Formats: sequence, C-alpha cells, structure tokens
Amino acid sequence: MTIKTTAERPSLLTAVRNINLRAYGMIIALVSIMVLFQVLDVVMQNQNFITPRNLTNVILQNSYILILAIGMMLVIINGHIDLSVGSVLAFCGAVSAIALSDWGLPWYLAVLVAVGTGALIGVWQGFWIAFVRIPAFIVTLAGMLLFRGLTLKVLGAETVGTSGPYNDLASGYTIAGVDLRMPTLVIGIAGAALYVALAVRSRSRQVKAGIAGSSQAAWLTKVVVLAAVIVAAAFTFYSYKGLPLIGWILLALVLVYTFIANRTVFGRHIYAGGGNEKAAMLSGVKTKHTSFWVFVNMGALAGLAGVIVTARLQAATPDAGNMFELHAIASSFIGGASMTGGVGTIIGAVIGGLVMGVMNQGMRVLGVATDTVQVVLGLVVLAAVFFDVWNKKRASAGPIVGTTPGGSGEAKRKGGGPDGSGPAGDKPKDKEPEPVGAE
Repeated sequence: MTIKTTAERPSLLTAVRNINLRAYGMIIALVSIMVLFQVLDVVMQNQNFITPRNLTNVILQNSYILILAIGMMLVIINGHIDLSVGSVLAFCGAVSAIALSDWGLPWYLAVLVAVGTGALIGVWQGFWIAFVRIPAFIVTLAGMLLFRGLTLKVLGAETVGTSGPYNDLASGYTIAGVDLRMPTLVIGIAGAALYVALAVRSRSRQVKAGIAGSSQAAWLTKVVVLAAVIVAAAFTFYSYKGLPLIGWILLALVLVYTFIANRTVFGRHIYAGGGNEKAAMLSGVKTKHTSFWVFVNMGALAGLAGVIVTARLQAATPDAGNMFELHAIASSFIGGASMTGGVGTIIGAVIGGLVMGVMNQGMRVLGVATDTVQVVLGLVVLAAVFFDVWNKKRASAGPIVGTTPGGSGEAKRKGGGPDGSGPAGDKPKDKEPEPVGAE
C-alpha cells in the first residue's frame, strides 16, 4: 500500500522567522526611516516630512545616483568594482553640453552623444579588465584620474550652459507636451493590479507543483502590502505634480534591467561569473565577454547620468560627479550586494540609493550639519556591510537567505540532500542495521 504524504506548509509565524532579510530588510528600513523623520519633524518643527513635494525632491536630487547604482550593482554582482563613474559622468556631461551649445546638435542627439561616449569609455576599460586581466580596481582608478583630467581639458576649467528641452530631462513634468500627473495615478493603479495578477498566477503554479514556500496568510499579506504601497506612491506623486520625467526614466530602467538580470542568459551569466568564475567558465560561460559588456553598460549609464546632472545644474562644470562613485557603491551595498559578488538585485540598488537620499533629505530638513550627515551616512554603509557578513553566518547555520534570483537556496540548506540528511551532493550516512526479526 502506498502512503501519500504532503509537506506541511509553514505558518505565518514561521514565515516571519525565516524572512529573506536581504530581500526585504532594506524595504523595511526605508519605510522605518521615513516614519522616523515624520515623527521627528512633527515633534521638533511641527511639519510633515512625508509630503508629495519632499518625496518628489528625493527622486529629483538622487536620480543620477540611482542610475549609477543600477549599473554599479551589475558590476559588483559580477565580482568587480568601478571607481571611475564620477569622472566618466563629468566627462560625458561636458561632451554633451558642448555638442548642444557649440555644435548646435538637437537635445536628443546631444543625449545620444553622451551615452555613446560613455559606452566607448566602457569598451576601453572593459578591454583592460576582461581580456588583459588587469584588476578592475586599478583600471578604474586610472580612469578616475584620466577622465577627470579630460573633463578639465575639454571645458577649459569653465562652465558650459545648457537650455531648452535638454534641461527638462532632470526636472520636467511633461513629455511631448503631455502633463504627467494623471498618467502617474492611472499607471500606478494599473501596475498594482498587474502585480497582483502576476502574483496570483505565480502562487497558483507553486501550489499546483507543491512548492509553495510560505503560508497562504504570509503570501496574501505580502501581496496586499506591496500593492497598497504602489497605489499610495502613485497617489502621493499625483497629489503634487505627478511623477517627474526622470522618475519615468528610472522606472523604465528598473523594469528593463530587472528583466535582464532575472530573465535573460546574459543576466544569469553575470551572477554566475561573480559567484564562482572558474565554475562558470567550466560550465561554458564566456566570463570575459560578460565582464566586458558589464563595463560597457556601466559606461553607457554613466553617460546618461552625466546628462541628468548637467540638465539639473543647467550647465556642465569641471567638478561635476565628484565622489559620486562612492555614493553609487554605497547604494549597492546598502541594497544587498555582497563583497564577494554573485548576490544582489536591481531593485535593491535603487532602494539602497533611496535610503541614502531619504536620510540626507530628512537630516537637512531637520537642520543637521553637513559634517554630521556625512558621518551618519558612513556609519550606515558600515552597518550594511556588517549585515552582509552576519547574514552569511546566519545562512551557514540555518536556511539560506539572499540567494541570487532564481537560485536554489534549498540545495544549500541543512538537511537539503536527497534523503534530507545533509546538504545536496553529500552521501547519506549509513543507517544502523535493523535487528533480526524487526517488523
């Protein structure tokens, strides 16, 4: 007689205990920081922090850092680092401003010139890193000095002004004459509905396959909360002027790069090369080509960020992008990247950048001195790296958390082998022989 057994689904309490801190910890931290500043502003200054205008300013003031963080996250996942993005940003912004004002190019061609210049710089640096095998730290450190010097040279230590639709990229609320306020609310509600539909579809497949990893209550709570956050964010931006144009650009970048990282062969190769390069090579992954294109992409995004910085300042300046590389790196680590590579998400990089942006904005609203702001942000970065180390130790003693998207955490769990006695790949221990005559 065959006895059919079914695995007991974890309860809500169990799901909370085993929550993926790497995936959701920064979201919780971001919300907590916003609530904290709201309370402090009400108590100390009798005003609100969580207002449509303040949240819009966070997007506008940190947009270029978020763009850099998206590219930097892929670089770190692949096991590298890029110290040159601030200087590349300044150089590409300078070239773009010159193309717009001196060469007389239309604004969209000036944008393409900046992005193309950044991509070519990525080709230059990617060649030395991927094929000559010079460490990325050295190549990009040289690039930081090289392109800062070229920025001073092409600008002649002066500023070059910009105007027209070019400047609207950083602070505009219309596109092709269409006001973006109503589309913000409509697309926000539609996005929440689409998220719920996809979540229900995914859940039904998991339940049908018997691999539902959380209780029905835990899953429903997560879906409802995230859908509510999407709608609330859309309504908040709608209450002011709508999501600014740069916000839509950021949203498009997040969606595109999340799809690339999670759903394409190239994206999976980025994770594989950063997790274990030798194993990836033995598996047929062209790790050199992957690293090369990661740096080409980083250069192109640095070019785009250069356009946004130049448009926001309405001029290209020699000192633009100073220390931006450190902010992008910090955003990636706060957002869940690992020092050893192979771990991280695009959304995590954006959340990490927003955490820094909200803290910066909140402390300035409270009148905190600039030096104190820098000290606090430095401690936050240190705490994020400490969390990464602690999380790995926690994973080695219990359920794996923070595995790469689509990766198999179950194979690394204690008791995850075929017979449940040890890690996958371990041979089960020999069982004690049963006494003669045992039933």
